[in-house]
Amino acid sequence: MRRPTWLLVTVMASTVALYAALVLLLPGFGPHFIVVRRAVLPLAVVSHLAGGALALAVGAWQLNARLRTRHIGVHRLMGRAYVIAVLVGGLGALLLAPHAQTGAVAAVGFGVLAVTWLVTTLRGYLAIRGGDEAVHRRWMTRSYALTFAAVTLRIYLPASAVLGIPFAIAYPVIAWLCWVPNLAVAEWHVGPRHRPKRVVAA
Repeated sequence: MRRPTWLLVTVMASTVALYAALVLLLPGFGPHFIVVRRAVLPLAVVSHLAGGALALAVGAWQLNARLRTRHIGVHRLMGRAYVIAVLVGGLGALLLAPHAQTGAVAAVGFGVLAVTWLVTTLRGYLAIRGGDEAVHRRWMTRSYALTFAAVTLRIYLPASAVLGIPFAIAYPVIAWLCWVPNLAVAEWHVGPRHRPKRVVAA
């Protein structure tokens, strides 16, 4: 990732992470439906907000090549924090998905996102435990693309409101739009064209 792109991603991720932290820590702050969900499913809301905020903030720094090469110990420590954060946030998301606003389409969209988020992170973790850095990097790129859905969600929601699209129509679409294109971009980024070519001995 080029430095300007990384800086933009980091600033956006940190901003949404701070917002999630404020929703978590300040009673009554944030959308009303979160207050309602928190009254009914407090553990799910707290775990999703806390895990998601930490994963957003920490994960952005894991994309920094300089940090990986010069401070591998810090990279590993932050990597462990990221995996734990995704586990906590993803389980919270699974509990919240069936209660998504606007019904089944949004619920399935967020549910599939939660499962895919957990699976890609687990695959990345298992790869590095097995010593395969290349595979680890590919799966963690996919994982963070899904983490970044928290950012793209908060871009599409106000954009749909500005365009005058009714919430009941926009939200089920955004439940998928916030992460499927992210994953597609990540897949393009880690695809065969970006992998080192193997030299076959004659």
